[in-house]
Amino acid sequence: MADEAAGEVANLHLDEVTGEKVSKSELKKRIKQRKLEEDKKKKAVATPPKIAKHTSAEEEESNLTPNQYFEIRCAKIQKLRQIKNPNPYPHKFQVTTDLREFLKKYENIKPGEHLKDVECRVGGRIYTKRVSGAKLVFYDVRAEGVKVQIMCQAQEVSGSVSFEDQHEHLRRGDIIGIIGYPGRTAPRNRPNEGELSIFASEIILLTPCLHQIPSEHYGFKDQEQRYRQRYLDLIMNDNARNVFVTRSKMITYIRKFFDEKDFVEVETPMMNAIAGGATAKPFITHHNDLNMNLFMRVAPELYLKMLIVGGLERVYELGRQFRNEGIDLTHNPEFTTCEFYMAYADVYDVMDITEDLVSGLVKHVTGSYETKFHTQTGEEYHVNWEKPWKRVEMMPALEDACGEKFPAGEELHTNATNDFLKRVLKKMNVECTPPQTNARMLDKLVGEFIEEKCINPTFITGHPQMMSPLAKYHRDHPGLCERFEAFVCKKEIVNAYTELNDPFDQRLRFEEQARQKDQGDDEAQMVDENFCTSLEFGLPPTGGWGMGIDRLVMFLTNHYSIKEVLAFPFMKDEVGQGREKKLAAEVADIKPVAEIA
Repeated sequence: MADEAAGEVANLHLDEVTGEKVSKSELKKRIKQRKLEEDKKKKAVATPPKIAKHTSAEEEESNLTPNQYFEIRCAKIQKLRQIKNPNPYPHKFQVTTDLREFLKKYENIKPGEHLKDVECRVGGRIYTKRVSGAKLVFYDVRAEGVKVQIMCQAQEVSGSVSFEDQHEHLRRGDIIGIIGYPGRTAPRNRPNEGELSIFASEIILLTPCLHQIPSEHYGFKDQEQRYRQRYLDLIMNDNARNVFVTRSKMITYIRKFFDEKDFVEVETPMMNAIAGGATAKPFITHHNDLNMNLFMRVAPELYLKMLIVGGLERVYELGRQFRNEGIDLTHNPEFTTCEFYMAYADVYDVMDITEDLVSGLVKHVTGSYETKFHTQTGEEYHVNWEKPWKRVEMMPALEDACGEKFPAGEELHTNATNDFLKRVLKKMNVECTPPQTNARMLDKLVGEFIEEKCINPTFITGHPQMMSPLAKYHRDHPGLCERFEAFVCKKEIVNAYTELNDPFDQRLRFEEQARQKDQGDDEAQMVDENFCTSLEFGLPPTGGWGMGIDRLVMFLTNHYSIKEVLAFPFMKDEVGQGREKKLAAEVADIKPVAEIA
């Protein structure tokens, strides 16, 4: 045993660093590890220390809350307002270049090509700012619905303001003026993929944006906030802008259509002593000096027909109407209509005009007669607007749908018909809320069984007289009138008829409306004595027509909510949202200046 122990000790080797005796393999392992550590230390000494990455002011500000950003930005702009270096709100910047024309004119510039002898002066809003070192800054700027890149290099600067001073105060959302020349970049890693740009020699702050605008990545998509802050919606969402551009084109086309047919555009009162011209519940306002209540107009019809009596034989009006009714996806308390009245025309002439106007309008705006429309539930309707449109007779269509023979036209206003309609509603499992007048119950059945089938433009004709107090009686079917409604995607877009010009008959129709109002129908029309008197002077045979502009815009821009096509739709007050946020002047502690007496 002693010999074995002596042999083991003889095989151990001295570790000179620790003084230990270890095996040969362990000693080799320790020597190798020490060498690695020594090499690592030498390398660390030879490597220069890492320089902390510089973060730009924009990057630091991106971590602030909206309130923090607003307060800091207000303070900085207030300082600029005081020192005027630069003035953050200059009076004028001369713009000479339309960005839309710029993009078309210079789209064929080659990568690396610069047109230094061409001066461009552009105004626009900053959407992105990219800083590439101390001497190079890129901006994406938008104006007139298009975007262009602005390339700013220190060596291109002209004028008295240095490169750093020009760009120090600029942030996303600011409105700036750019002076420069057109060219196309030529990136080293993608020499053939340069971007058309304006190479700026001077950037001028025109109006600072005090708030953080949403990032382009996340966007501004909260539906309710988009409606409440339409200005921000338009800044961030091209689609919102396109809707209102399309709306403007449509209205321009409609005006041109009627002007070319020798119609006279007129304006009629918006406040009336009597709410007439349509079956609707009005808003009431008050005139202080006269101490009398007035009604906001529900339709301009009666005034327009009085102009026909006076000899203006073709008139139209584009304007706002106000109805104190429910708010939903297709109804807003105030909305825009177009109405026209044409002497010596009847409902059949007006049908032809409707087809010509709307079909031509769709072709002009969309480039085709066929459009797509998506409902709230995701249904997709393929709509063909080309004339001729389908025509459906109301009473025969209801008889087919309900399997019942309806009373004759001249009996549709009677109590017996009221009982009949209640029975049909019960049979067809259709609910009609009170008051259950004959007109309301018939309208409910039409909505349930005829309108629901109208995807492509469809004329529904042959309405009962008691549903149409201002329409002329049908020349062939007693009890009915010469009226049509045009429906698209199950919604009404046009209402028109041969106008009632018989003052004796008109008085009886108004009295029937008064009877319906007594039954509790708030939407029934009141008797307008002045209008009845005007008919006694003679209204020529006349065709009249009204179209909802907002709803047509909805169909042609593929929006199922009317709020999308109104610049500022009616919104309920935000519950518990008093004015808690401070305004810029309050944040900067600006005091009002007293007037000098």
